[in-house]
Amino acid sequence: MQGFYKQVYDIVAKIPVGTVTTYGDIAKMLGRPRAARFVGYAMNASCDTDDLPWHRVTFADGKMWDGEWEKVQRDLLTAEGVGFTPDGRIDVEKYRWRPTNASAPMNLRDLPLKF
Repeated sequence: MQGFYKQVYDIVAKIPVGTVTTYGDIAKMLGRPRAARFVGYAMNASCDTDDLPWHRVTFADGKMWDGEWEKVQRDLLTAEGVGFTPDGRIDVEKYRWRPTNASAPMNLRDLPLKF
């Protein structure tokens, strides 16, 4: 886990129980607001990181991962008290993690994207 992926995982590890954040939010925290897709790639590659709360990262509209992991994600978030909209999406605005320093990038803007 070097470079960009490690930076993503460092942020995800800080997401508190009962809150969620989006791929785009993480990209902004890294000072790379257009890198949401790369955050998604990092999360997809995180399967070997057992202690990472991957289930707390979602799409901006509250959709969850498709397929077999959707139920796992829903169950984990429900157990943490996260609520859903009537159409089954995560209520991102209500449960969004807002770290106090999220408006300032983590001084990583000049680092190259390394995968």
